[in-house]
Amino acid sequence: MLRVGLTGGIGSGKSTVAQRFRELGAVVIDADLLAREVVAADSTGLAAIRERFGDAVVSADGSLDRGVLGEIVFADAQARRDLEAITHPLIGARTSALLEAAAPERIVVHDVPLLVEMDMAADYHLTVVVGADEDIRMARLTGERGFTQADARARIAAQASDRERRAAADAWLDNNGTVSALLALVDALWQDRIVGFNHNLMSGSPSGRPVAPTLVAYDDSWPAAAARLTHRITVALGERAVAVEHIGSTSVPGLLAEDVIDLQVGVRDVADAGTAEFVEALADKGFLRSRGDDNTPDGRFHGSADPGRVVHLLIRETDGPGWRQALLLRDWLRAEVDERDAYSALKRRLAQSAATTTEYVDAKRPWIVEALARAEVWARHTGWSGR
Repeated sequence: MLRVGLTGGIGSGKSTVAQRFRELGAVVIDADLLAREVVAADSTGLAAIRERFGDAVVSADGSLDRGVLGEIVFADAQARRDLEAITHPLIGARTSALLEAAAPERIVVHDVPLLVEMDMAADYHLTVVVGADEDIRMARLTGERGFTQADARARIAAQASDRERRAAADAWLDNNGTVSALLALVDALWQDRIVGFNHNLMSGSPSGRPVAPTLVAYDDSWPAAAARLTHRITVALGERAVAVEHIGSTSVPGLLAEDVIDLQVGVRDVADAGTAEFVEALADKGFLRSRGDDNTPDGRFHGSADPGRVVHLLIRETDGPGWRQALLLRDWLRAEVDERDAYSALKRRLAQSAATTTEYVDAKRPWIVEALARAEVWARHTGWSGR
């Protein structure tokens, strides 16, 4: 089951996106709706709130008086924590029940307004953020929804910034334009990425890079993508992962590269990576074990099921040669601009002559062997230790 986290600031158009996902066939779980459901009249949630905050928070008709409760919790941090201690477990239990009720092949979209604020991005296979400039959001809130200028600005200021949301976003849907333009972006994301992601996840098939080598200029978004992936992996594996490092060409600013994020996960014993528990933990985050000859001599190989972000994940022992050499080559190329540029030139020539990616990778090996020897000299002169 593919789990998609959906979020966006107030006035961004998140509800429009959620509705479109529902129309396209997703199971949409609305966190705001569940938050209201668990404190409905005669619910155990409302009874607990009444016991903690008194009769004043309950209206004459037996429903929660949100205005009165809001005045209490927004003025008192402890009161807010007490409220969350009541509602969050109830919302979590209801969310889990809805997830369990969905068929395994369905795509689930979890609409969570405070996904970024609650640091939940790593809980999903894909995090989608709807974004719009603040002046556009202000206009929507004061025009379409009747907020005062002060109230609208306060609501926006109380939420995560666009910078924080972009850092969490695997996919960013720009909603500075028309509704039809936004829906077109949603449809494209669904068809080009989400459906394929779900298919790969269900079939156990990692996404692959193109058959022919395809090089692109360095992309400033690669480190942020690697950081999001690293967070998912560390959440999945916990203490079983000693370290996770971004390696390979996309980890070297200015280096020509294939659009593939290479990561290595450090473990104490590579045999641990072969256990069902380890493999299933990574698979639950969308990192699928490759079959057959794709496992390397010094580690095990996983790939992401996401067709929109090809990821190669190597599981290696942190005291093994493969771990150290990957870090050495990365750090040396970052430090030695001339070597980096020479490597880019070589990659360009080989990509033009190689018919397949495999042929291209094999053709690079002699240069890498020689480069590692030069990097070792650099390491001795600079005191590099890889730690």
